[in-house]
Amino acid sequence: MKQALADLNGVLGLNRRNAEFILPRNLRKYYPRVDDKIKTKDLLEAQGIPTPPIYFKFQYFHELGHLEEIRRLSQFVVKPARGSAGRGILVITGWESGKWITASGRRVTKEDLEYHIANILGGLYSLDGKKDCAFLEYFVHCQLQLKQMAFQGVPDIRIILFLGVPVMAMLRLPTRLSGGRANLHQGAVGVGIHFKTGETSGGVLRNRYIDTHPDLGKSLQGIKIPIWNQLLEIAVKAYPIFGLGYFGIDFVVDQLLGPLILEVNARPGLSIQLANRSGLLPKLRKIEAAESRLGSFSDSDRLEFALDL
Repeated sequence: MKQALADLNGVLGLNRRNAEFILPRNLRKYYPRVDDKIKTKDLLEAQGIPTPPIYFKFQYFHELGHLEEIRRLSQFVVKPARGSAGRGILVITGWESGKWITASGRRVTKEDLEYHIANILGGLYSLDGKKDCAFLEYFVHCQLQLKQMAFQGVPDIRIILFLGVPVMAMLRLPTRLSGGRANLHQGAVGVGIHFKTGETSGGVLRNRYIDTHPDLGKSLQGIKIPIWNQLLEIAVKAYPIFGLGYFGIDFVVDQLLGPLILEVNARPGLSIQLANRSGLLPKLRKIEAAESRLGSFSDSDRLEFALDL
């Protein structure tokens, strides 16, 4: 009965997502292209698609000695190459009195940073628990309009693609609960985006509908996403790079560098449907029905098809 009701409302459930869209469309051999953030960046940059620049990479414990060289950096982000759900990400926003300051205001010493990176290298945050790499990434200076809608951190925009067609999108806003991270699992707000207008239409927090930001009290409706059409164009351009049929792309919009792809997710979550008050299934079925024609579509054709959905 529950499945019948879900189908009636067009809601895509976890089991159906995995069985009908991820397993048959996302071959395992292509997962390293998106599960390893450094590989993802390399693939994107090879095609001229911008991502936040990397300052340093750490593959081995003895490389922790290079931390002496980054004292000149007052803003950066530490990430595990194979992390997920925002785990292991440390955002440094400043330097004061010989210590770095995190987005939440915590003070971090050189020894603290060494310990954190050592945990990343040991696989504490990796998808499979195996040894990992860490990297220090450019700190994104969020576009001002979006920055005003976030609590401390940097908001991002997720676009889900199926067979090269953008299907659904949401703006993810950091909150006090999420510790300044734009991750729904950690308590960020997901806000639906109307494809044709690029404007938001309402939000979701912990799978509950909301209309205002829980910390800022600002309305989540009618926010105009900057350079929305350009984000869609980049998403379509990036589609063939990864060899996957169904995945999500996370964007940030930097004040100086413009749109940047933050990461790619082969298993995008389903709360995006709640954020948009709309199910994914009908759109995915329409794309499946047109699959034989999609091979001859140009990027602009795919965009037009997406807008018609």
